[in-house]
Amino acid sequence: MQPAQPPRPDRGPAPGPDRLAPGVRPFVDAMADAFPDVGGRVTDAAEARRILAAAPHSPFEPPAVGSVLDREIPGPAGAPALPVRVYRPDPRQWPGPRPTVVFCHGGGWVLCDLDTHDTTARELCRAAGAVVVSVDYRRAPEARFPAAVHDAHAALCWAGGHLAGLGGDPGALVIAGDSAGGNLAAAALLLARARGGPPVALQVLLYPALAAQEGDSVRRNAEGYFLTATHLRWFWEQYLGPAGDGADPLASPLRADLTGLPPAHVVTAGCDPLHDEGTAYVRALREAGTSAHEDHHPGMFHGFLALSGLLPEARRALDGVGEAIARTVSSGKNCGANGGDAG
Repeated sequence: MQPAQPPRPDRGPAPGPDRLAPGVRPFVDAMADAFPDVGGRVTDAAEARRILAAAPHSPFEPPAVGSVLDREIPGPAGAPALPVRVYRPDPRQWPGPRPTVVFCHGGGWVLCDLDTHDTTARELCRAAGAVVVSVDYRRAPEARFPAAVHDAHAALCWAGGHLAGLGGDPGALVIAGDSAGGNLAAAALLLARARGGPPVALQVLLYPALAAQEGDSVRRNAEGYFLTATHLRWFWEQYLGPAGDGADPLASPLRADLTGLPPAHVVTAGCDPLHDEGTAYVRALREAGTSAHEDHHPGMFHGFLALSGLLPEARRALDGVGEAIARTVSSGKNCGANGGDAG
């Protein structure tokens, strides 16, 4: 989502000194103005989606890639077919087998879809020279936990079984996700480990939600930096429902035994309520014997990579993600093989 309107004059930074990088505050406020006030004035998921759909769209042309194809793939057993959008890089620029990235979009498990994250998927395709399979998983509250996790794993299995047809390198399957999508990516890896595959070379998590709002950053960044603590509580309630167990490792991967997961490249932002969860995940992976790199941006905020065309630091973070994914072509590691260089 691109900022499309000036901030409201009454909107200010979080209490205390504004810790955003110079020049970033107008972008944060514009994004916050366009986003539904979920958990506050807006408590219905359908209304929140209507507000988001009515927000002004980016005036920029979408980044060009080699090709884009919408299709359906088999969903989990007993579930509907799963829509995906497959982005292929330009073969003239990226010849030969390339990494294949299964991408799970963010949106608190409730909002967003293939279209809201079309630019993000295109940028990943371009930055890494990778085939990107963007997953339109089932959303809450209509389909609560763990439906989306099983959809993400089904897409990962499908991609792993069709690498040759996708033009993918057989050792360079990657799973990625931003925010709630990062949660689904990590949880899908837990299912892959339990069910014997598919082998994954790298996990790429962009400011992921990995636990039940744990960490001091939820308090420190509760207001004034786009994503709020109120948003997080509402998203979590929609996702789990009244009977959901937030301690389940598939809901909170940070609580899981992380032994044997693939190397990780994790992007975190200092002005993000979810910052501490990403940092703790990197630390836990390292303690479990897995290589994990944290690309930390102290003056950035949740969702900042969506502004890679406007913020130089977002472009640097995206380029770092692309480089990490591209390296899997020659040095990919299997899911279950510790070590490797994810940084």
